Amino acid sequence: MSVGIIIASHGEFADGIKQSGSMIFGEQEKVQSVTFMPSEGPDDLRKKLLDAVATFDSEDEVLFLVDLWGGSPFNQANLIFEENKERMAIIAGLSLPMLIQAYTERFNPEAKVADIAANIIKEAKDGVRVRPEELQPQEASAAPVANVSQGAIPEGTVIGDGIIKIPLARIDSRLLHGQVATAWTKSASPDRIIVVSDAVAQDDLRKQLIGQAAPPGVKAHVVPVDQMIKVAQDPRFGGTKALLLFETPQDAARAIDGGVPIKELNVGSMAHSKGKVMVNSVLSMDQADVDVFKHLKDVGVGFDVRKVPNDGKKDLFKLISEADGLNA
Repeated sequence: MSVGIIIASHGEFADGIKQSGSMIFGEQEKVQSVTFMPSEGPDDLRKKLLDAVATFDSEDEVLFLVDLWGGSPFNQANLIFEENKERMAIIAGLSLPMLIQAYTERFNPEAKVADIAANIIKEAKDGVRVRPEELQPQEASAAPVANVSQGAIPEGTVIGDGIIKIPLARIDSRLLHGQVATAWTKSASPDRIIVVSDAVAQDDLRKQLIGQAAPPGVKAHVVPVDQMIKVAQDPRFGGTKALLLFETPQDAARAIDGGVPIKELNVGSMAHSKGKVMVNSVLSMDQADVDVFKHLKDVGVGFDVRKVPNDGKKDLFKLISEADGLNA
């Protein structure tokens, strides 16, 4: 038995850092790099990761080194990990010192994947250094964030103006992934991320994975649509700044019709499935989806079609009108 290493990243970073590791440490056995490219979806990535695992012996343990905590490589590796906890581990924040330390730890033929992972963390952190030395920050613990239930605060209490703040409400079939956990969270600066979905709220594994994918210092919660409507009407959330994630426009419409104060929806990603039409590279919808967007437009909701904050805004209904088979 030995420990195989899978390096996974957005784009070709995994291939590049594997090559860098080989230049420093020599060619290594049982190391696979997996790249997640812009034209691919989560299912493609999961297949690549499973194919990489299959190159190892069945009794081997597996260490995943991924680029971003909460990114798609992490999320798909985490699904595989949940089914094989006894012989796998995941570390995010991929760096060259981390990879070199992983190679070093494997010199011990008795090393287990859990021991290797634990030893890598300290070395990877110590590899981040700065000159002049006085710029090296001291570690500080993140401030705690209140639970979404607000159970410790008496009912009827009004915090701030009593109205929850929603700097970003996004439709994204992937929900909490790398672009949300990094770029959009930094842009919106929420103190919590709330996934609003009846389906996810009933799926314990997906809830667990979303909680694990939250960026540092921000809590992630999953609530059904009806509970989000109650939260929006609860004055105890007046001091809350929440980034809302919806899996479908239908869920967003239910929440808005129920009183959740959303004036604009960021339409980020809608996965393709049978019967749906691609309106751009990341948005796929059918006429039922279009009709929901038309309803939302009629009640005064605006739309911000962007995958990431640096993208230029697109006109949702112009995209729909240019797609075959859809009536805007």
